[in-house]
Order: sequence, then structure tokens, then C-alpha cells
Amino acid sequence: MHGANATGRPFTGDHAGILLYRALHEFGFANRPDAVAAGSALRLADCRITNAVKCLPPANKPLPAETANCNGYLGADLATLPAGGAVLALGRIAHDAVLRALGTRPSACPFAHGARHAVASGSRSVALFDSYHCSRYNTNTGRLTEAMFRNVFTAVAAHLAGGSGKAA
Repeated sequence: MHGANATGRPFTGDHAGILLYRALHEFGFANRPDAVAAGSALRLADCRITNAVKCLPPANKPLPAETANCNGYLGADLATLPAGGAVLALGRIAHDAVLRALGTRPSACPFAHGARHAVASGSRSVALFDSYHCSRYNTNTGRLTEAMFRNVFTAVAAHLAGGSGKAA
């Protein structure tokens, strides 16, 4: 609310961003481990961050109608992925939105932390990786640990490098 809306960069200045940007840096997708302001020197490499919805929803949890209204924007963003590319969905809402944007029913690929799904998108295939959302609630309760999050990033990096990409 205070960071991303002000900077235009998702997860900037919030708790989830701390874990996310640290992992992006550790795996070579960002040149620094933090993103705290619009003018920061953070640069992403071979990576883009987008949201299932383009506005800040009430209680920071989008309603199904809001996700549906923004799904075309997400679909257009995902259409730029190269064949064999990877998408990391942070939470079930993102997972379901990505599948819908790619023309796949969410029931065809159930959400599970650490799961990898091959999803056809037109004449190409992309890999969808699932992680619990890196929210303060999930990390404070232990539902998502830094090790669990790193394991998913390890799988994404292996996939992009031509490995199996199976999350542990």
C-alpha cells in the first residue's frame, strides 16, 4: 500500500518484498537484495514482477470479480514469455489467475507449494511454479520458511538452465 503504489514496483517497501527481493538477488535475477524506493538502483535481470490485479484491493485480498476484470492485462503480460519460460505464482490467487490468463482451468493444475506445472499457452509451453505467498502472515506462522522459498527458486533456476526444475 505504501510502497508499491508509490513506486510502481510490486512488493516494494513491504514485508513480502524483503523475502522476495532477497531471493531474486541470491539467484541472480536482481542486482541488489532490496527494493525500498522508486528511485532505488534495483534492476531485474531475466525477470519481471506483475500482479494478478492492477489496483490495491480492500484488505489487500482481491475478490474474484477484481481478478477476472484484470485477467486480460495479466494475459497480455504473460504472452511475452518465451517458450519454455517460467512463472512463479505467489499464492493460490496468483496461481489461479495465471492459469486463467493462459487459458487453463485452475482445477487442471491444483495449487501446491513447490509444485511445477507444464502449461500450454497457444503453440508454446511455460512452467508454472507455485509458492505460498511470502506475506508476513505466512512467514511468521512458519507456513513458508526462507528455506522453502529458496527451494522453489532453486527449481525455477534449474528449469531456466535446462534442468528438471523439480521443487524439493
